[in-house]
Amino acid sequence: MPKILVLDELSKDGLNLLESAANLEVEVRTGLKGADLRNALLEADGAICRSGVKITADVLQGNTRLRAIARAGVGVDNIDTQAATRQGIVVMNTPGGNTVSTAEHTIALMLGMSRNVANANQSLVEGRWDRKKFMGVQLAGKTLGIVGLGRVGQAVATRALGLEMKVVGFDPFLPSARAKELGIVTYESVKEILPMVDYLTVHTPLNDATRNLIGPAEVQMLKKGARLINCARGGIYDEAALAEGLKSGQIAGVALDVYPEEPCTSNPLFGMPGVLCTPHLGASTAEAQTSVAVEAAELLIDFFATGAIKQSVNMSPLDPKTLAELRGYLNVAYRLGLLLAQMDHSAPTRCRLSYKGEVAKKGTRLLSSAFAAGLLEHALATGVNIVNAGMLLRERGIELVEERNTDVGDFSSMITAEVVTDKKTSIASGTLFGNNMPRLVQKGHCRLESYLDGVLLIFAHRDTPGVIGKVGSIFGRHKVNIAQMSVGRATDQPGGDAIGILSLDSAPPAEALADVLAMDEVTRAWVVKLPGAGEMPSWLAG
Repeated sequence: MPKILVLDELSKDGLNLLESAANLEVEVRTGLKGADLRNALLEADGAICRSGVKITADVLQGNTRLRAIARAGVGVDNIDTQAATRQGIVVMNTPGGNTVSTAEHTIALMLGMSRNVANANQSLVEGRWDRKKFMGVQLAGKTLGIVGLGRVGQAVATRALGLEMKVVGFDPFLPSARAKELGIVTYESVKEILPMVDYLTVHTPLNDATRNLIGPAEVQMLKKGARLINCARGGIYDEAALAEGLKSGQIAGVALDVYPEEPCTSNPLFGMPGVLCTPHLGASTAEAQTSVAVEAAELLIDFFATGAIKQSVNMSPLDPKTLAELRGYLNVAYRLGLLLAQMDHSAPTRCRLSYKGEVAKKGTRLLSSAFAAGLLEHALATGVNIVNAGMLLRERGIELVEERNTDVGDFSSMITAEVVTDKKTSIASGTLFGNNMPRLVQKGHCRLESYLDGVLLIFAHRDTPGVIGKVGSIFGRHKVNIAQMSVGRATDQPGGDAIGILSLDSAPPAEALADVLAMDEVTRAWVVKLPGAGEMPSWLAG
């Protein structure tokens, strides 16, 4: 039974959902770090966390058991997703659960900053009636700039439009037609919108492209008296530049809910005039915490019950319907990778996957990952699967390219894999008979039909009379039964190059292979071991 570790305080509803799942063992261990966290994860199949625990590369190193991490929240800054991918661990988040709460907090900070709410309250607490001191500005008629128009950015835009604001924005993945439907005018760069905004809010992840997105130069581009809000990730704004902008009067206000290092109790912006700060409260509503906890629990329950991968940040989503639809072809691609890896031991420099027919309309990225998993499975000490195979190929400088052609050829669907090394190019094509019978239909330039499971003897030979009989006699002498045989020619004419494939009931002894290679007609021979018929790798089972 899979074991799930709960690493941070979790909403009772989410915890109850996990504990009621019949297929899971649940253990709550909060506050872990360092060696204690690493050792705990070594004994877990899945983990669920919020933002408190730090799941770093050293914590994950050497972990071959952990299969999935669910983050009850949208940000995964506290999880080393690259290390998780390398270890074959799926990382899933819950981007929808706190959308409304974060959007509302953004609007709350905008209003609070504009109307001096916190300072006015404090003056009353201290016994003063400073009504004239706290003159504010209204939002209606002002222009709000939004960088990042995903779920939260769009939710903020909807609320801002309800407050009669004008909304402009930047997001490289939001089509202008969709932005127009939302009432947002989009531009091609952040710098274009800076001179026109009265308020600027950011709703992007923190990465190399967004770190210090607003720095000293950008502050000077802002309309004088602009106000900035950040409820996304600390570090998107250069806080030192904001402080200088406040001092010079270029910026009229700053409202922050997030900081580069958290917890944060000391910051040069704290206490400055025009500044309103909160301790990362964007998702801190009872509704949001319940929503993300339940959603994260459901992700793990579904993953371990059906193999469903949803809302993953480190691989394409694979829900049960997609898995059922693709499983057969994922199996074909995986087995082609295994086969080619065992036929050429030179280091590949390039892999090309060609998808022809109906399969070209499907999730070919996943199919290519399955091929890569098979290709690397026996080459690396670390566990290889559909999650990390693509990254492991790229880390080794191996190019993986895809070609798709929806025209139907000899088969309704066919996958052709080419592995290029410094010495040669190896080619194999496979298809699916029925729903679950993978078949090899081409090796090199030879067309044939062979099982793609169990123990195979593959031999290249000259197409002359008696070759097949000699090979059969060799295996008869060594008491190895031949279950199936297939032969293919490179051309339609006899006497040329050919490929023979024997499906064997057991692995042949070395002497048998040596006898085959000693035949004058045989130029090369390989023994290839594939999973048995119906066998699936763990990442494909379900």
